Amino acid sequence: MTTETILSILGNLEKLHKSLLRISKEKSELIKNGDINGIDELLKDEQAHLAAIVQMDQSRQNAVSAYLKGNSISVPMNPTITNLIEVTPVPEKEQLTEARDRLLHAIHELKWQNDLNQKLTYQSLQFVNLSLDMVRPRTESVTYSKSGINGKKATGTGTIPNFDSQA
Repeated sequence: MTTETILSILGNLEKLHKSLLRISKEKSELIKNGDINGIDELLKDEQAHLAAIVQMDQSRQNAVSAYLKGNSISVPMNPTITNLIEVTPVPEKEQLTEARDRLLHAIHELKWQNDLNQKLTYQSLQFVNLSLDMVRPRTESVTYSKSGINGKKATGTGTIPNFDSQA
């Protein structure tokens, strides 16, 4: 296994993450506009991207393991690019470091965008709940009660008026 294969896999992972970032930005606009059907379609596309990322990351782990085994280096349980960078020659080390940094940058952008989407979704839910609270009838009135007689509510120790006529 060569580092060229691993660099190619890292490039593909970066492309997938950037594509997922584009979807996440589109989702932000749809959340702002309240387009539930559009969000539903994007979620399906997002799931397909996530499945491809998981599969590509598995390929990355396999490629790193094969490279390490091919160079008679012990392979950790979940081999990382950092494990690989530590043992590669200088020119390849620089290429791998740059590819890793680009991928990490794309991942951080995606994380930031997903945090924004989570906040937008939370605000939308708060707005919906506020709207529902304003529309829903209240279960008990503040000044009148069906259980009371002559404006007074019966309790075990006596009566407590619900409406103070002298106020």
